[in-house]
Amino acid sequence: MQQLQQTTVTDPAAFGKVAVLMGGWSAEREVSLKSGAAVLAALRAREVNAHGIDADRTVLNALAAGNFDRAFIVLHGRGGEDGVVQGALEMLGIPYTGSGVLASALGMDKLRTKQLWLGMGLPTPPYRVVDSAGELAAAAAELGLPLAVKPSREGSSIGISRVDEAGQVAGAWERAAACDSPVLVEPWILGQEYTGAVLQGEALPLIRLETPRAFYDYEAKYHADDTRYLCPCGLPEAREAELRELVRRAYAAVGGRGWGRVDLLVDGQGQPWLLEVNTVPGMTDHSLVPMAARATGLNFEALVWRILETSLSRAG
Repeated sequence: MQQLQQTTVTDPAAFGKVAVLMGGWSAEREVSLKSGAAVLAALRAREVNAHGIDADRTVLNALAAGNFDRAFIVLHGRGGEDGVVQGALEMLGIPYTGSGVLASALGMDKLRTKQLWLGMGLPTPPYRVVDSAGELAAAAAELGLPLAVKPSREGSSIGISRVDEAGQVAGAWERAAACDSPVLVEPWILGQEYTGAVLQGEALPLIRLETPRAFYDYEAKYHADDTRYLCPCGLPEAREAELRELVRRAYAAVGGRGWGRVDLLVDGQGQPWLLEVNTVPGMTDHSLVPMAARATGLNFEALVWRILETSLSRAG
């Protein structure tokens, strides 16, 4: 991966006119609108000339007409986190925050991400791609229960099911297949769940996630008040440093830059398992990257500023 020279900015005028891209048309639209509103407020509080744009399918017209100097991408899911808007911004010559076209496309595709990690010797659970409920049942027999069944190109745990018994196979297949995406099946790793944020090439402190629900699903992420976020995560310092380095390597493997997040599990034997990459993580009041940043003394406004600085990075 190319090394990036990070530019540090002190004057908000240096950013020029900034488009904050939010909303979009993916299944994560509502979360993106909340993230975008928070980012927009933070930038304006720091006197950045920022303007919110609900990025529907006419967004290129709005960008071209607005004479924007750069874009802060807070679009989650398809159309915004998968390289589509990144490619459009490249065509328009508008610098933007975060990862480029290739890394965004890879990060949105759980299957391709896993294949890349496996090829690089990074730990991720074995998997099968299934095309029917019957193939899912066969995969359950082969991989054993419990299983995770998920669409390979969705975020925010949309379409994911935990299968503990054969009677749950049909419903899990229907939920995942409804997302118009290849369906990925892997063993459900029993252990502790962690997430690791990456900011300007540095892996931030890990967060341990705990929920009384069956797993850390959409409700637990965005609405539940009983989800626990532990940071410090409770691991010995040396062990956390090892996992943070794994997070950094996993993010770099897909070509991620600027900022992002990697989710992982650690099983009962202490073996870490990488799950997925998020190249445009949430920025709501329940979101994880702001929590990790706070643990380093970086408040929300300062974090948003640092992310906007990534739009000024250049290959060096």
